[in-house]
Amino acid sequence: MNAKQHAPATLRNREPIAQVLARELPTSGTVLEIAAGTGEHAVFFADAFPALEWQPSDPSPEALASIAAYRAEYPGGNLAAPVLLDAAAPASWPVAAADAIVCINMVHISPWKATLGLFAGADKILSSTGAPLILYGPYLEQGVETAASNLEFDASLKARDPRWGLRQAEELDRLASQHGMTRSARHALPANNIMLIYRRV
Repeated sequence: MNAKQHAPATLRNREPIAQVLARELPTSGTVLEIAAGTGEHAVFFADAFPALEWQPSDPSPEALASIAAYRAEYPGGNLAAPVLLDAAAPASWPVAAADAIVCINMVHISPWKATLGLFAGADKILSSTGAPLILYGPYLEQGVETAASNLEFDASLKARDPRWGLRQAEELDRLASQHGMTRSARHALPANNIMLIYRRV
């Protein structure tokens, strides 16, 4: 049985995300990907940034199996084996240090506790000044009109699980400040998604 999973959105968003990552990631070091899902992003980004060690993680056994299956076919040597990591439990993260953290499409499809843990974990393992925490997904922003499709998506998420839903970017800014980080950039991407970059100060 093929363990590989497929997320159709990956093919649509990986190139725009990679263009931003090229500007925001360090030139070398370890990148921890939180909630790596199918593993398709991990393989693509590891290939795009061969000087970086890409460390995928996820709390789901099915996702970890999918990541491992994609990794088995990856010819490069800079994609680490996936590790079990629950963002909501930062005290037990299996990665002691990283030079950057990337988190794609998790914040809105998880309880708020996971986002709290994400920033707490970033505070713990991003030790160098300027090390980035990079988030991608749809967000609500003060003073920015929310696309109708995002409002519909928010409603559908909350119908599936009332703990889910689009988050206010400004709430993430406040959370970042509590952990010694500040937002350094905002990048608009296709399909009403954005990338928020937080860096240790």
